[in-house]
Amino acid sequence: MKITSFAVVLVLILLFIFVRNHIDLEDNRTNMLLQTRYNRAIDTATQDAAQALITNVSQPLESQYQSAKNVRINKEQAADTFFQTMYMNFNVTHDPTGQYVLNSYIPALVLIGYDGYYMYQFEEYRNARGETEFRHVWSPKKPYVYKDQYDNTYSFTLDDYVTIQRKADEQWVKGFRGEIAEQSGVPLLEDASAFDAARRTTIVNAIQNDLERSINQYNVTSKRYGTSYTFTVPYISQEDWNNTINDAGVLAFVQGIPLGSQYYNNYALGGARIIKKETFQGIDVDGQKYYFSTKTCKSEYSAEEVFTTAKEAAQKGYIPIRCGIGN
Repeated sequence: MKITSFAVVLVLILLFIFVRNHIDLEDNRTNMLLQTRYNRAIDTATQDAAQALITNVSQPLESQYQSAKNVRINKEQAADTFFQTMYMNFNVTHDPTGQYVLNSYIPALVLIGYDGYYMYQFEEYRNARGETEFRHVWSPKKPYVYKDQYDNTYSFTLDDYVTIQRKADEQWVKGFRGEIAEQSGVPLLEDASAFDAARRTTIVNAIQNDLERSINQYNVTSKRYGTSYTFTVPYISQEDWNNTINDAGVLAFVQGIPLGSQYYNNYALGGARIIKKETFQGIDVDGQKYYFSTKTCKSEYSAEEVFTTAKEAAQKGYIPIRCGIGN
């Protein structure tokens, strides 16, 4: 082969390699941009859902155990908000077919409540016309249940309020761990660290096991509807699990969206913590008006008025008091 012919062949080979690398770089760049867009979409949808989780319910009626974490959740509103935000971010708000396809990439949502959680998962469902559909449906509420070596059964919450059925006498005990530890006769309550570890492990394991079951069932059923992607439970870091079970919130999974030669697979979590605002109650004690902060004081006297600031109470003629009167 002449030197010129060899040079031409070498140039063609190098040109092919260059073009192929350029195409790969462009594909990687496009995939990264798409992945960033999808990450932003699922994060936004999950945060919106977490905020909707605690809307349109009467939160002042909650916290019956004096816990900021014990809030009533609106699971339907949360799920609707999640999907509406996803539809908007994927430009399928007015496209029922596109919405159906997008829904198929969301195998499960987990709505985490104070004393239990809900799964919004795919199941076969018979509609009013008797037709079988494959769609998201709600699971029953699932409590955080644990049984110790003495066969005592615990129902945990997102804080240290607990309900226990003692095996020894079949009696029920409930309250905050620190308040009932001594008289309960339950060894686990006497060790705060062991109690918290058991509580967290119970909540995480319950959700993880349920997710695995739900997604495995989704894989089996979805094959009959033409889905070729195999869904899996992604690895969730311990830090994310700790954040997930600190407060009521939403855990969302999106998988199987084509991303070049690969598939998008991610999860997002959003917390719905309520920060209680300080209020001030005005009371009348033998004709004298006083006010106090509801964060630091309680009173046996019925509130005459309730104020959002101390200044507002003072302007109405109330004077501040320390805890003590009417306690």
